[in-house]
Amino acid sequence: MYKFKINGKGYEYSKDISLLTFLRDNLSITSVKNGCNQGACGTCSVLVDSRVMKACVVRLSKVENKSVITVEGLSSKEKEIYTYAFGKTGAVQCGFCIPGMVIAAKGLIDQNPNPTRDDVKKAIRGNICRCTGYVKIEDAILLAAEIFRDNKTISKENSKGKIGEEFVRVDAKVKTLGVAKYVDDIVIDEMVYGKAIRLPIARAKILSIDKSKALEHPGVLAVYTAEDIPGERYIGHLQKDWPVLIAEGEETRYIGDAVALIVTKTKEQLKEASKLVRIDYEELEPITNPFDSMKEGAYEIHKKGFNQFGNHYIPKNNILYNPILKRGDVDKALEKADFISEHDYYTPFTEHAFMEPECAIGIPKADGIKVISGGQGIYDEYREISEALGLAKEKVEIQSAYVGGGFGGKEDMSVQHHAAIMAFLLKRPVKVLLSRQESINIHPKRHAMYMHFKVGCDKNGKILGTKAQIISDTGAYASLGGPVLERACTHAGGPYYYENVEIEGKAVYTNNPPAGAFRGFGVSQSSFAMESALNELAEKVGISPWEIRFRNAVRPGQPLPNGQIAEQGTAFLETLEACKDYYYNYLNKDQYYVGIASTLKNAGLGVGVEDVGRCNLYIDNGKIHIRSSAAGIGQGIQTVLTQVVCETLNISPEKLIIDHPNTSTTPDSGTTTASRQTVFAGEAARRASLKLKEDLKKYDLKNLDKKLYIGEFSFDSDPLGTKKKNPISHVAYSYATQVAVINKEGKVVKTLAAHDVGKVINPKSIEGQVEGGTLMSMGYALTEDFPLENGIPKVKYGTLGLLRATDVPEIKSVFIEKNNVKLAYGAKGIGEISSIPFVAAIQNAYYNKDGIFRTSLPLKDTFYKKGK
Repeated sequence: MYKFKINGKGYEYSKDISLLTFLRDNLSITSVKNGCNQGACGTCSVLVDSRVMKACVVRLSKVENKSVITVEGLSSKEKEIYTYAFGKTGAVQCGFCIPGMVIAAKGLIDQNPNPTRDDVKKAIRGNICRCTGYVKIEDAILLAAEIFRDNKTISKENSKGKIGEEFVRVDAKVKTLGVAKYVDDIVIDEMVYGKAIRLPIARAKILSIDKSKALEHPGVLAVYTAEDIPGERYIGHLQKDWPVLIAEGEETRYIGDAVALIVTKTKEQLKEASKLVRIDYEELEPITNPFDSMKEGAYEIHKKGFNQFGNHYIPKNNILYNPILKRGDVDKALEKADFISEHDYYTPFTEHAFMEPECAIGIPKADGIKVISGGQGIYDEYREISEALGLAKEKVEIQSAYVGGGFGGKEDMSVQHHAAIMAFLLKRPVKVLLSRQESINIHPKRHAMYMHFKVGCDKNGKILGTKAQIISDTGAYASLGGPVLERACTHAGGPYYYENVEIEGKAVYTNNPPAGAFRGFGVSQSSFAMESALNELAEKVGISPWEIRFRNAVRPGQPLPNGQIAEQGTAFLETLEACKDYYYNYLNKDQYYVGIASTLKNAGLGVGVEDVGRCNLYIDNGKIHIRSSAAGIGQGIQTVLTQVVCETLNISPEKLIIDHPNTSTTPDSGTTTASRQTVFAGEAARRASLKLKEDLKKYDLKNLDKKLYIGEFSFDSDPLGTKKKNPISHVAYSYATQVAVINKEGKVVKTLAAHDVGKVINPKSIEGQVEGGTLMSMGYALTEDFPLENGIPKVKYGTLGLLRATDVPEIKSVFIEKNNVKLAYGAKGIGEISSIPFVAAIQNAYYNKDGIFRTSLPLKDTFYKKGK
């Protein structure tokens, strides 16, 4: 019997289980999160006799006669101060890592009341944050230390929630204190546990599935196979090419394919019982690169499918999609070029590494189903789960819990459909939670791309044309492989003014894990190539990389390489000017090497795809409920909507309540993707508010009780391949320029990020987005990789190469506000573009250091990847 104290109360327990399991399952202490269960992420940090430890790797025997403290056990004063500090500084985004950060902060401040920033970095080095870039978290800990040390009084926030104010995020408090409920924090009466059974190899033919032994296990409630699926077996985000379960006689296409589903009374029984399902299979040779996949005679990974417009198609040579963007006569233009940059580039698969592993709960409802999800688009889940169950949509309800990060990796089905099927068939609530390794193996990644870029300019550095071929490894299933490749192609020409481009892309099926949406959405890859090429051309011309961008920068009224005319709110030139002095200052310092890159990124789906944002306002008992299905994955859309409503109505934020996305109450605002929700849901909120504003001229809120105000915004764009001279590809573009500074050792030490954002909604939030995006971009450039062997990931969460607080350079942000349109008060998306340009800027800085022109990621032979 092990005896110990938890938050001052004595406990004893006979089994030597992990402290994390005891805290969460036995005591329902949910501030302690299960982020990786490998001791790598720090979301389960606790204090054991004042020492910060990871609860997932500590057994109860190690805490015998010791005292454990979680966020729940902090004093009232401590809770108040940490809540204030983390909210005030903008340290909270998705929030999943924050309770662990608070514990690390307490562990530091209790020992060192006057820490330096370096002290803070070291204290949280064991805690990963994928959202913030750590800067705001460091600010929060330093502020908390100051308040404790000087016994300062916390001033009450008096923000009116207007556009441009430093308004504390609406969910900052509940996330800081660990009371915000993510899916795995939720327990339903009579809930049982399920999981999918998968093979350990990428490609196999299923010969037979024998579930008889498993059904004899006393804890097993059911085992389901393909023939048990009530509705459509093939679903998918855009293309219906992804089977819910692989049937006998069929082939698996990647390591994540599910072959059977099993439900047990307790989650401890899942692992043992799963081994009792006997699956006989024939191992087959996988195709693991797109070039082999496109060879004549290669086996067909998909014999048929549906294209993105819902029509049947038969993939030829395993090519999912083959977009071509062509304007002008690029071959003739390149013949006239004085200088050419021509290289092959490669970017690898990348893992999203969001802090919260995928989890869903299926709950039976009469003759229907409810699913509690942590995804990025409840209406996509609504549609696909309805199809898999063969149910009318009105019999399906999807409710979003808090979401612990996404970055595009939670757009596809992972656990939601399996939880729904098991709960629907069993008629009991079923929770499905992926282990971190399952998450790494299963969900779609950032696309690996093989790119050939040929860019030419005249003797003055004027770009004459760009010709590129982009081969994208879309893995086993389509996911968003088509749109991602489109964005890579439409943005390949960069934010410059010239007429001649020819970009051809091919998205190719392989037996690797699927590739789908990832922050940057294909532009991260093609921008790396284009910006690196432009830097090389500058050297050949004899001008600086800053100067070649200035000479070619698109100005308002000029067409981009894809033909769209840059609107009057375009401020690309201003981002360059904001970086000029900073860039040239470090260009002339002996102890540093400097690099620069620019980019553009669309807002909205664009290219002819229907795109609608929705937000309703509902009056209830004197409060205004803001209702939108726009998923909050850390970017702060709920706070954006709150500020839009406050601005439009000139009303106190205390009168507003944000409702969680739910298909029964909140309207379809589309997926949180494509940097679209600030523009689309934000404009919908403005329009709904204008309707309410008219009524408030005559009535007060009590007189408007139970009234609903509907807000909707849609935008029509032109499809790729249109014959229009100047098509409208997207509703808006953001622009950015970023400078990277490395020291003599090659360590990234400083950066300036200048962004055309249209209008700043929330200064702290937008800074946090840039800091987080910059660090993610730095990891992509230098440390992150996703090695595969025969289609099988050979990586754990702790070996992904994720950067820690001690790796963060000094990040300075500059925001240009030039867009004066009424649409969403002029705001443009910042979530994706913030993660794009730093890669090529770092490549350029390293070239200036050692003269090596690196063309693949992560960059080889650097301070971070020596000898590789």
